Amino acid sequence: MNTLEKIKKQISDNPIIIYMKGSPENPSCGYSAQAVQALSSCGKRFAYVDILNNLDIRKELPKFSNWPTFPQIWINGKLIGGCNIIIEMLKEGKLQKLINNVLLTDHC
Repeated sequence: MNTLEKIKKQISDNPIIIYMKGSPENPSCGYSAQAVQALSSCGKRFAYVDILNNLDIRKELPKFSNWPTFPQIWINGKLIGGCNIIIEMLKEGKLQKLINNVLLTDHC
């Protein structure tokens, strides 16, 4: 499986996924930490990929998503955005509403 196929599989297999620096328990940048906090506050499980340990994904995902920075939050197979967008959506109540409509599977 090449890197692009791996990315597509991760996105399709996980209703909520964040591509971030570090892990939810130990984020390696402030933006990743804030995004994880916003997602966690919605009360649903989510998957993550540490791009610092997956350099192939770190290189290829921005090309695939047409989004140059990390973190990247994907919900139901669609790129939602990065930290600032997620924080704004949380403040407006839109993130919780979007996440409440996600059907979670055992893949997370």
